[in-house]
Amino acid sequence: MIFNNTSILAKQIRIHALKMTSNAKASHIGSCLSMAELLAVLYQDILRVKCETPDWEDRDRFILSKGHGAAIYYAVLAEKGFIPKEWLSTYAENDSKLSAHVNSYNIPGIEVSSGSLGHGLPIACGMALAAKASKKNYKIYVLLSDGELDEGSNWESILFAAHHKLSNLTAIVDYNKIQGFGDVKDILNLEPLEDKFKAFGWSAVRIDGHNIQEIHNSLSELPMENDRPTVIIADTIKGKSVSFMEDSLKWHYRSPSSDELKKAISEIEKTQ
Repeated sequence: MIFNNTSILAKQIRIHALKMTSNAKASHIGSCLSMAELLAVLYQDILRVKCETPDWEDRDRFILSKGHGAAIYYAVLAEKGFIPKEWLSTYAENDSKLSAHVNSYNIPGIEVSSGSLGHGLPIACGMALAAKASKKNYKIYVLLSDGELDEGSNWESILFAAHHKLSNLTAIVDYNKIQGFGDVKDILNLEPLEDKFKAFGWSAVRIDGHNIQEIHNSLSELPMENDRPTVIIADTIKGKSVSFMEDSLKWHYRSPSSDELKKAISEIEKTQ
């Protein structure tokens, strides 16, 4: 299958996020760039959502639990018609609708505000349980950071989801291996992550989080097992597609200067 439009969308939202964080002198561009393909596949190919009726009752629900990646989330919503593209230039400014962490207030297409880590999966579990109780067929997707899995609320939710057989729930881990204070393996090692989820009663698969075909295949085959929630562990690269940002902790905090912005956009435009 050819995913030209999906690949183009990933490039577009990367460039938007770079411009937004540079203009606002905001942090977390590295965290945005690692999940571009994940968001592109979800919004281009997978999610049953309608920009003209964002509150459609039978829509799929998506939660970005790693709310510090707000810039690229707003970017994909703009590209898919949920919000005006003009809003993106106001990101993280005073009185802007688009705060530096995900804000659901008066923004079509966003289910919940996020930023304080460890809350997205518990909320998603509640949504999935409600859908089951109401005999609704929509699915719930939640995108988590790897460092976020240090939070105990996630592991309570992982137990809860398996116990209640929430097969309509899919968690995606943006596993870029770097969190706020260093490498994940040094701060609090998560491995063997796939085995841990399986031990808790989940179906689990590990993929290349920048390979659009792999992402699409994993999201198209849900649930992987009846009566089990699914986790997709997506191996990614922090700062992906910008050579001087890749695998670098400093881009968890720094924003690109005007010269760095030009260089970054040039590199992204040259990628296949």
